[in-house]
Amino acid sequence: MQPCKVHVASETGRLRAVLLRRPGIEVERMTPQNATQALYSDILDKPTVDHEYGLFSGVLERWTKVYYVLDILATLLHDDDVRQHLVTESLRHDRRTSQQQQVIESLYEHLMSLDSRELARVLIEGYEREQWDGFSDDRYLLKPLYNLMFTRDASSTIYDRVLINSMSFEVRERETLIYETIFRHFFGVEMLNATSHNPWARTEGGDIHIAAPDLLCIGEGIRTNAKGIDYLAQTFARERDHFNILVQELPTQPESFIHLDMVFTFLSQHQCMAFEPLLRKEGLFADKATTLIRIRNGRITYHQVGNMLDGLRRVGWDMEPVICGGSDSWVQLREQWHSGANFFALDQGRILGYRRNTATLEALDHAGFAILNAEDIVSGRIDVQQYPRFVAAFPGSELPRAGGGARCMTMPIWRED
Repeated sequence: MQPCKVHVASETGRLRAVLLRRPGIEVERMTPQNATQALYSDILDKPTVDHEYGLFSGVLERWTKVYYVLDILATLLHDDDVRQHLVTESLRHDRRTSQQQQVIESLYEHLMSLDSRELARVLIEGYEREQWDGFSDDRYLLKPLYNLMFTRDASSTIYDRVLINSMSFEVRERETLIYETIFRHFFGVEMLNATSHNPWARTEGGDIHIAAPDLLCIGEGIRTNAKGIDYLAQTFARERDHFNILVQELPTQPESFIHLDMVFTFLSQHQCMAFEPLLRKEGLFADKATTLIRIRNGRITYHQVGNMLDGLRRVGWDMEPVICGGSDSWVQLREQWHSGANFFALDQGRILGYRRNTATLEALDHAGFAILNAEDIVSGRIDVQQYPRFVAAFPGSELPRAGGGARCMTMPIWRED
């Protein structure tokens, strides 16, 4: 297993490498009592998750180089310094009290004694107490990383660097330790972090779209805040004579609007998938601002624009929207809830998304996309290279209930320009 080039300068350039986390038993370590704390709206059936994820990852494996978090982490943990740092910081991030110091010291020694693959698994899936009362929510001495399958969020490839995101919820903070270790010690790439600018700055990858070499599209809401966006603006103002950031304010409720990619994704250089109220500024989006940040020779200016499409036109991009859920506003709400706008581009006009959102797929069919079943792609019955535009549609009954779609579960490492 060798590292590849790290470079992403668009949302739709041909995908050459991607980072995934195949869901492990961490998704079974939720109950109705702790699911909300874990940022899930329901508990999942893992055999169904495994089947659906297998088809999702199978399409990607047929298309590109796929790296898996567990494999890389297990390799890196052969290094004693990496092992010591990651174990120490993982325990520290779980904020154990001084009264538990003896327990933590014992746990540290035990974790350090594990072989590398088992330690990698435990750092992700959590470590159970030897004795548990069967009732309290403190079953784990090291908490599971319930959301790690959403590899998009805790790190973002931005051009030739990786932004280690500053997560908004404590339950996800330890994910960044995993990615920082991977990108420092395996890929050897320069990293950015918004907390170096302001300790209260927050960014998450679902909000950050690398639209073009001179353009980011960013959602501002419950996960990414103005301080995090300011960090990116200040960074590019120091480095670029010419740069743009298009910011869309998001509702804070319900949870289906947590990131920009839940209401807007790029399908090709001139096509996007969008939730219609976002474009029309209706309903929950009626009072949500769209702001174009222009950077010219170190000077940053802010301009209010009508909506995302208007902002893109201002910087020379004409986009044809395909509407999530089709023309029926009731169906739009239902399909957006189950990640109907959350598509991931393998290449220009070649995308991956859930099959359950039938009205959205019908809209894509009318827009000229062939609708292909993931099962046929993975089995080899269909050669996707024969289709200039397609949707690789994979089943989603359990995965959408975790709160994300194809873009959420993919962290691109390398795309062709």
